[in-house]
Amino acid sequence: MTATSQDPRVQPPLVARFDRYFSYVENTFNAIAGASIMFLMFFAVYQVLGRKVFNAPIFGYIDWVEQIMILFAFIGVAYCQRLGGHVRMELFITNFRGRLLWGVEVFGILVGLLIISVLIPTSIDHFARAWELGDSTINAELPIWPAKLLIPIAFIALWLRLVLQLVGYARLFIRPQLAPVAVPLIASVEEEAAKEIEDALGGEREGRS
Repeated sequence: MTATSQDPRVQPPLVARFDRYFSYVENTFNAIAGASIMFLMFFAVYQVLGRKVFNAPIFGYIDWVEQIMILFAFIGVAYCQRLGGHVRMELFITNFRGRLLWGVEVFGILVGLLIISVLIPTSIDHFARAWELGDSTINAELPIWPAKLLIPIAFIALWLRLVLQLVGYARLFIRPQLAPVAVPLIASVEEEAAKEIEDALGGEREGRS
């Protein structure tokens, strides 16, 4: 559950506009990740049929899969962060309210920013090394640098998302009475269950209406 500029309670601030525009980038990345998963499904079917039926397997199949897996493993990480979909320890946080809750969220975002700020230059170094050395996969000899380039791109997108959330949480920490903007909201167990039931029965209800 994410609070964005569509919240009717307030006039959206500047951070909400950045959140909306950057969401288009995240949605595009996530669509690419989803398309890569679908492509791998068809790719695997073709490999099985080619090997068993036509005796013509795809050369370097494992190499191709390893490269394509980078897309859905990393490129959608900022989108997931925007929705609050990453694994979180919410056993105690769900009981927090007001400045205490927003302060804990600010601390968590700062830790995440610190980690990602270290990983970005490290991943760029790995990409540069693969580019300079002409690294390739063992079997099909596919160049590795495109896959390694995707990782810093994904981390930079995540870094930008974390900065947006840091501003959003800091805004709430200073003025808790404001409506949340550009931050994921923690849903209770009851709310999550109700949403899952609604998603599961949504199509059936529309059909009856």
